[in-house]
Amino acid sequence: METTGRRVRREFTAAYKTEVVELCRTSGKTVGAVARDLGLTTTAVRRWVAQGEIDSGQRDGLTTAEREKLARLRKENRVLREERDILKRATVFFAAETR
Repeated sequence: METTGRRVRREFTAAYKTEVVELCRTSGKTVGAVARDLGLTTTAVRRWVAQGEIDSGQRDGLTTAEREKLARLRKENRVLREERDILKRATVFFAAETR
């Protein structure tokens, strides 16, 4: 079995992230201490806390819902561009074939 030396990326539910953010706010512990206690990276917990502040209106930025919508629209835009490019190539191909 080969290892690449990279850490496996873990995924957490929104409910878990909310609990961690609430723990940071109410426990009186630092973000680093909460992260260590739960076996998480400090950077991830800080990011979750910041996003929680944005979602609750305490800080400026894109809310989670806005981020999801933006990602969906970017994906849709990419697909539409690919479809357009395919149609352009097909038009050139068939135009050349009729000559």
